[in-house]
Amino acid sequence: MNIGFIGLGVMGRPMAEHLIDASHTLHLSRLKETSQHLVDKGGKAATSARAVAHASDIVILMLPDTSDVEAVLFGEDGVAAGLSQGKLVIDMSSISPVATKTFAKRIEALGCDYLDAPVSGGEVGAKAASLTIMVGGKEQIFERAKPLFEKMGKNITHVGGSGDGQTAKVANQIIVGLTIEAVAEALLFARKAGADPEKVRAALMGGFAASRILEVHGERMVKETFEPGFRIRLHRKDMTLAVDAARALDLSLPNTAATQQLMNAAIANGDGERDHSALIRTLELLAGGPR
Repeated sequence: MNIGFIGLGVMGRPMAEHLIDASHTLHLSRLKETSQHLVDKGGKAATSARAVAHASDIVILMLPDTSDVEAVLFGEDGVAAGLSQGKLVIDMSSISPVATKTFAKRIEALGCDYLDAPVSGGEVGAKAASLTIMVGGKEQIFERAKPLFEKMGKNITHVGGSGDGQTAKVANQIIVGLTIEAVAEALLFARKAGADPEKVRAALMGGFAASRILEVHGERMVKETFEPGFRIRLHRKDMTLAVDAARALDLSLPNTAATQQLMNAAIANGDGERDHSALIRTLELLAGGPR
């Protein structure tokens, strides 16, 4: 199958490579030195998003933010300009659920189909083809795309209509962000109270407070190893999506808003490119500075 793939960053590169390994022909734009190996493996370089769409039956996007998706879809020489009847656009970026519904309507007005399919699992999941994929759009279109999703992920769920995949991803990021903040508070409390945070973490892992975040991110906090992972700057973007969507719904999400503000502070203090477990550094500053 001819597949277009736009967005060959940390996540997109291994996702695209899995599709090439499954014998699909990939048409690629925005190639950089770090993604040149995809061409060496058989991917075909394209000069624009429009050219990708013209050559492909399905176009997959994996881009940083809402504005990037809009520009690639509808900008000059964008995907929309290269589409024809019956083609499918799959946006696997993490962007605004509200904007996603608008994008879907605009693509469908061209006689094409649209799925939003954001992912969770990070770079590790992308490389291992074990991503969690949350899909919004028509069920029959989801079934058409499912074989491709199975080359990139393991836990694949059709959530509902257009935008529902993005809503599920925002919900995921709320839970992850608030849990990281809770783990950071707990371990900081333990240390300030004079206990060994590593031993406290080990004790908590045997109880009801145990979680994957306490296991993985708690260890990073104890060892102060904050290489990303998933950057605070990117997680702040997702928390902002949650806060903005809540405002549109006249919904109060007080702890989501507070965690977003802590991430703002982390970025202001120079930690935006660190792993999101580095949020503990911001709490340390609020407690009077790091040890």
